[in-house]
Amino acid sequence: MVSLINEVFKKARNAKRPALLTYTVAGDNTKKKSLDILKSISAHADICELGFPHNTPIADGGQIQTSAYRAIKNGIKINDVFTIAKAFKLSKKTTPIILMGYYNMIYQYDENKFLKKCKSSKIDGLIVVDLPYPENKSFSEKCKRKGINFVQLVSPTTSNIRLKKIIKDSHDMIYYISMLSTTGGKLKVSPKKILENYFKIKNQNKSKNVVIGFGITEKTIKSLKKADGLVVGSAICKEISKSIKNRQNAVTNVTNVVRRLKNKIK
Repeated sequence: MVSLINEVFKKARNAKRPALLTYTVAGDNTKKKSLDILKSISAHADICELGFPHNTPIADGGQIQTSAYRAIKNGIKINDVFTIAKAFKLSKKTTPIILMGYYNMIYQYDENKFLKKCKSSKIDGLIVVDLPYPENKSFSEKCKRKGINFVQLVSPTTSNIRLKKIIKDSHDMIYYISMLSTTGGKLKVSPKKILENYFKIKNQNKSKNVVIGFGITEKTIKSLKKADGLVVGSAICKEISKSIKNRQNAVTNVTNVVRRLKNKIK
């Protein structure tokens, strides 16, 4: 069976544009608002990534940490994240949802119980930031058996030998971290250099969907549109913070940001 994630990339390729992937933190700033934002932005986003709020993140920059802090302060729990995702999939069946988090949370919840919950919540994929290859091989296999895409991460420092193995073991999507930084940092590398590194990965197996994340904003997105997909997270979390501070409608403001991002890559 062809995965929904693959279908989305195929559709974007036919439209001669990259897929737009958004990232928001589950429960920011309330469970209801979080779901409303997801539903609204999915009119423009091709894939929605939903983050588990974590109090000791290793890859998240300031904007995402602020979002996570708000969600934790509001009492969001793992099961609430699944509730939000499941409710989203009930009304947006054709939009893939990828959950993003850290392994210690999955380990404490229990791997098998966690994947069973993913399956019943109609989760399409998982990104586990601190579970690298080859340590993720067993978990990745479990995901595959459940029909859940495990997204492998690669970076500018991934060696060629390692890269070949990761690509061979990857499912339908590979996430390329554009630079050595946390999320939301300013691009320290030129878009030209990012694409150069990107195509070294992409050309190893052109049938794999490779997306670029970290440092992508309204200013930089257009220069990277040759990629299969582009992930925007911090710019969205920043807009939520700004809306809350200014007592404005976060759903409307965030949707406008995502609409503008989509228009820049059409």
